[in-house]
Amino acid sequence: MSKKRSGLSELQAAFRSCNGGFFMTGTFSLIINLLMLSGPLYMMLVYDRVLTSQSTSTLVYLSLLIAGLFVIMGLLSAVRSKILIRIGSRINLRLSERVFEAQIKKSAARNNKGQDGVRDLQTLREFLSGTGPSTLFDAPWTPVYIAVVFLLDPLLGWIATGGAVLLLLLALINEFMTRGNLAKATHALAESNEIVADSRNNAEVLASMHMLPGLYRQWQKLQHRALRLQNKASDRSASLTSMTKTIRLMLQSAILGAGAYLAISGVISPGAMIAASLIMGRGLAPVEQAIGSWRHFIAARGAHRRIRQLLEDVPAEEPRTLLPAPSGRLSVEKLFAGIPGKEGNSLILSNISFSLNAGEVLAVIGPSASGKSTLARLLVGAWPPHHGHVRLDSADLWQWDREQLGQYIGYLPQDVELLNGTVKENIARFSEEIDDSAVVAAAMNAGAHEMILGLPEGYNTTIGAGGRLLSGGQRQRIGLARALYGDPALVVMDEPNASLDAVGEEALSEAIKHMKTRGQTVVVVAHRPSAVKQADKVLVLDRGRVSAFGPKSEVFAALSERNAGDGKAATSTNAITGPGAGLSTGPRIVVQQRKAS
Repeated sequence: MSKKRSGLSELQAAFRSCNGGFFMTGTFSLIINLLMLSGPLYMMLVYDRVLTSQSTSTLVYLSLLIAGLFVIMGLLSAVRSKILIRIGSRINLRLSERVFEAQIKKSAARNNKGQDGVRDLQTLREFLSGTGPSTLFDAPWTPVYIAVVFLLDPLLGWIATGGAVLLLLLALINEFMTRGNLAKATHALAESNEIVADSRNNAEVLASMHMLPGLYRQWQKLQHRALRLQNKASDRSASLTSMTKTIRLMLQSAILGAGAYLAISGVISPGAMIAASLIMGRGLAPVEQAIGSWRHFIAARGAHRRIRQLLEDVPAEEPRTLLPAPSGRLSVEKLFAGIPGKEGNSLILSNISFSLNAGEVLAVIGPSASGKSTLARLLVGAWPPHHGHVRLDSADLWQWDREQLGQYIGYLPQDVELLNGTVKENIARFSEEIDDSAVVAAAMNAGAHEMILGLPEGYNTTIGAGGRLLSGGQRQRIGLARALYGDPALVVMDEPNASLDAVGEEALSEAIKHMKTRGQTVVVVAHRPSAVKQADKVLVLDRGRVSAFGPKSEVFAALSERNAGDGKAATSTNAITGPGAGLSTGPRIVVQQRKAS
């Protein structure tokens, strides 16, 4: 099944699950629209029977009958509205998990700027729960009402038909004149919302460096553009809506005038004249209502299209066979990768191959923009490779059940992202059932237990959105505890000591040492030497390719020899492996090594 078909079929399945509700809505609409004819019929009988016969009893019985019919019609209208509300809720519930997951996965791929699938789903639900669907169900009855007018008199029928055609043309003009502006306005609003979200995430930087005025001007420019486009579309729609209402009133007057002429001529009765006016007004009402709510219809249609595109871009995962718990053996085979969804662009990693036994520690070093963080994302399955394989115990990561795989992988990204909640919830990865002993064990293994106890409420301390109530070092250590929760077989850490002080670095080194003791496989992306002390092997990346790989001592010795062969001072060469050394010389030596070869 193609991606396009997959995304479409998921939406179709959600709507098909509500077929019963739609059928009942259509049935009630049929009955309601038939009952709508009772009003004009009542008027005809009053004018043509009651007034001529002067029968009070006939008037009473007719009035009681019409009152009962109107009560039934009101009840059915209320039930129809409730059914549509339930339909909107059901579709929302059926799709919410898929849309939420697809949105997060697409966000991880960094290529969904401006799109909010959850908000689009809410827009679709609000439309389905509103008056829009009722108008759509009533619209097919317009020809029926016009046919009834034809039965009263052909001249009146042709007047009603001309009015319906004219209002339909106005609806099409409304669509043509507002669609483009509303789409552009929606895009501009999405971009302005993205600026607000980025501003919240970087509030301290913006305030401290006085960046708010410039950013506000950017946001205001987008807001003004969206407002201008919305106003233009609304102005056109309002003009067409007023024109529609005016034409409908003129048509009703034209029907009355023509009916009066026919009544004077003795062709129809006065009651038929009044009935024709009422029936035509009811028949044209859905068209008028559709034009008035066109903006909501356009928004719902756009939301439907974007949700379908989102589900196409991130198709649902097929059920996977549950595999045995891995030992932690890791192998990377001829890996080529770049930003997901952009295969045509230049690759970030090319032909990467290496392997680790369970319990080994790998240090990944190299210059900036050499692909280290990209490799970390691939090793945990956050990004899919363009070609090649990442295998955990011989099974490709994409062969694992994703929920099962999450239990066996720990990941500490370069930018630690904590969620609004308690320390305990974050460490436990917001599991449905939190094991307190496992939470404390993970914190102790990360060297964060004492630090957490020093917080106002310990493990129950609320840390705010993004962990904003914590320092950078505290976030990093809690992020490490989260990575170690449940003793995963593979732990990948990207710059784990970037925000740590001396105490934190020592705790990190001890944590890696304990992970080796427990047989966990560890991959550490690092620039600073404290994270490399416990490494068994070193992988040197340069420009997205493997420059060197092997046991730590052999790799550093080879680099030192190459460095010495290039005429560098011995102190500079030895600085790589020394305990207090910075790895900043490493990238320079790697480049020189490549030149020398």
